[in-house]
Amino acid sequence: MHALPFALALASAAMLATPLLRALSAGGHRRENFRGRELPFPFGVLVPAAALVALVPLMLLSRLASAEVFHPETLPVAAYALGVLALGLIDDALGGADARGRRDGEPSAARGEQLALRPPAGAQPGAEPAPDHDHPPRGWRGHGAAALRGEWSTGALKGAGSLGLALFAVGYLQRSDARWLLAAAVVVLATNLFNLLDLRPGRAIKAFVLLGAGLLIGSGDPRPLWALGLFAAPALVAGSYDVRERAMLGDTGASLLGALAGLWLVLTLSSAGQVIALALLLALTIYSEFRSLSALIERTPWLRGLDSWGRPS
Repeated sequence: MHALPFALALASAAMLATPLLRALSAGGHRRENFRGRELPFPFGVLVPAAALVALVPLMLLSRLASAEVFHPETLPVAAYALGVLALGLIDDALGGADARGRRDGEPSAARGEQLALRPPAGAQPGAEPAPDHDHPPRGWRGHGAAALRGEWSTGALKGAGSLGLALFAVGYLQRSDARWLLAAAVVVLATNLFNLLDLRPGRAIKAFVLLGAGLLIGSGDPRPLWALGLFAAPALVAGSYDVRERAMLGDTGASLLGALAGLWLVLTLSSAGQVIALALLLALTIYSEFRSLSALIERTPWLRGLDSWGRPS
């Protein structure tokens, strides 16, 4: 019965996807992706819509038929997933100039990556690009500095909000203080990393599917997937539209995928495994502060091939 939320949320998302696409387009909620194509945005809102609709039959079964349809970890998963979705939606709606400069739900750090790769006019070949003070802050350093100056930064809000949500949600897992802090760190860094990955159609959902498949096959335990199922199932549907360039997830969807990835790591791995995951996530996060993840993918043949797979030519 614990697989039922996944199945019903999947069916709900499949039913709502096309009407939502039409509603976003009709309402003028469109944005250019990296090719300059205008697509419905942010399609990540499909996830909470489908999950909440699926709750109707699930709660009726749980209450009236006394069926055990929910996994024990569903409550903390829902608390973190819904909170991160809200933070992503705030960023998509209120990002201001930051949001206007993005392509494909691109986070501010990635926008900065593109700007950093563009040398100023008249610069000598190989010269370091001059700092750009006319664009919004990027990365953790930029958002932190903006917050210290008292400036509005949706990136800083997402960082602080995600940390608070992670500490709250992971607290329900009944772990020691050290393991609680470790799990929260893994969840927050995974959430941020998927925002950094979401620069091309389908990149975030591919990373999520590959990570989930590895965890599922490696552990042989489907229970974490069922705990995430209410949100993971509609995220898969939304991601299928993203990879085919029929819609853009936005930070709403990318943040949710990162949240689910982090929670899946925490629910599956031992403490030692989480330490390794934390080290890898931290290394990639630090790398992204100084270098472009997109450039790394482009110059690595197998990553470039995987990144382009399934994307319209």
